[in-house]
Amino acid sequence: MRILTDQSTPAFPGERSIITIGAYDGVHIGHRAVIDHVRRLAAERSCRSVLVTFDRHPATVVRPESAPKLLTGPEQKMKRLEETGIDAVVMVPFDEGQAKESPEAFVQRVLVEHLAVAVIVVGDDFHFGRGRDGNVDLLRKLGAESDFDVEPLDLLPRADGVDEPVSSTAIRRALAGGDITLANEMLGHTFEVRGDVVKGDQRGRLLGFPTANVEVSNRMCLPADGVYAGRYERPDGTVHDCAINLGRRPTFYEHAETSLLEAHLLDFDGDLYGEQAIVRFSHFLRSERKFDGIDALISQLRADVENARTLLIDSSD
Repeated sequence: MRILTDQSTPAFPGERSIITIGAYDGVHIGHRAVIDHVRRLAAERSCRSVLVTFDRHPATVVRPESAPKLLTGPEQKMKRLEETGIDAVVMVPFDEGQAKESPEAFVQRVLVEHLAVAVIVVGDDFHFGRGRDGNVDLLRKLGAESDFDVEPLDLLPRADGVDEPVSSTAIRRALAGGDITLANEMLGHTFEVRGDVVKGDQRGRLLGFPTANVEVSNRMCLPADGVYAGRYERPDGTVHDCAINLGRRPTFYEHAETSLLEAHLLDFDGDLYGEQAIVRFSHFLRSERKFDGIDALISQLRADVENARTLLIDSSD
């Protein structure tokens, strides 16, 4: 997969492209359905398959006060896109200037001149450009002038019967409710976060359950506070089953300002400080709660670890 960051010259001289455009946060099953369609069309027409996206979520520039938390960081997003088999990703820098570019200018500059677009594949509710003025009708008008077609696709419906399509917004809502199973189903892969392991108060070690305290960027989406079963990947690629506590530790703190992510690696004893961790959330175990004392907490932690161990035995995420 080629990553194209310079849109000033033709990307594929003498060749045309089948493209799709969007933030593609999460690279969920709805996104993959669109990308699969792009790749099929490209193969049929001997064109390049291309995804046009942005170096940051556009909302962080045009409405930063209400920009959504991200499901995937830049590295995760590129990894997921590479897995789709798409030929190229065009990475458009999104800043104040880009936010002011008209839909017509964007189409001419990036899609026509840079990519020689033959077909644009987008969801039927697609909007783009300054003020979100661009839509499928405008693309059709511009396509008639610049010799490209537009194929709007119906959005992929959710498998749980809810009358709503799969979307990044729906996944964030599922995570906020602690429904990690539904979120993972819509993602098509296990939800994961990344961060450095930092020193904490080492209370878990004193309780007999040492944890890696993983510092996750506040730009990233996290599930609801609670206890989860999952997997922990180290920089060397080794993967360990783990029990994850995400929360404010009410047994010890009355008013913690932020939630802390702690992962207890099953059957592991080693130093993780300073490493980057990938933590994957497979199963929701229970909500966070305050315990009457240390003994009650330790008893529950033992149960959490065994529950996590049992659930992960037959899981292959």
